[in-house]
Amino acid sequence: MIFLRRAAHVAVLTLVALPISAVFTTSQAAAEPRKRSQAQAAALARLRLAQLKVARPLSIRGYSRKRFQPRWAQYKGACDVREAVLVRDGRRVRRNAACHPVKGLWYSPYDGKWLRSEKHVDVDHVVPLAYAWRSGAKRWSQAKRRAFANDLTRPELLTVSHSANIAKGGQGPQSWRPQRRAHWCRYATSWISVKHHYRLFVTRKEKVALLNMLRTCRS
Repeated sequence: MIFLRRAAHVAVLTLVALPISAVFTTSQAAAEPRKRSQAQAAALARLRLAQLKVARPLSIRGYSRKRFQPRWAQYKGACDVREAVLVRDGRRVRRNAACHPVKGLWYSPYDGKWLRSEKHVDVDHVVPLAYAWRSGAKRWSQAKRRAFANDLTRPELLTVSHSANIAKGGQGPQSWRPQRRAHWCRYATSWISVKHHYRLFVTRKEKVALLNMLRTCRS
């Protein structure tokens, strides 16, 4: 009986210990890819960029934001896509009955600002709608343009400060880059990922600017 009790006690201790060691092992395994993530992301981005067509920009004629986004698409329940992004990117976000954020804390990676009011943040289209229009979206259907403007799967939507979003406008990386150099790698890989998925072409100057930004990615 004593032997059986000891055996059972050891078994219980083993079962208790296993999750702890499993969590530690998982944490170590999860930490390793993060150390290499920028280098891996940059390598994939260079490969994708090489696959993109290089061409002169199309005319802006006919462009209107409404051709992409007459309004933010509905996400879940009362929430639209913009509200979903603000909740995703914010901390301690509180919403009213209509799903609109009324309180929270947001970090703007473009300029390093912490913002406590939803009035001071914007949801930026990483590849601006006007820029996408000139990169091939001009030839898309209305449905595809709407899907692009509300894409929560690709890294196209990002919460940033209102001032940074205004400064960026509809410019590409050859004309505008985030104020924080530390965000250049992420910005370039996100830009390329979006353009590659939607088969949007790049200009020569845009490609050079993106390659220069990728050089800031840590190994």
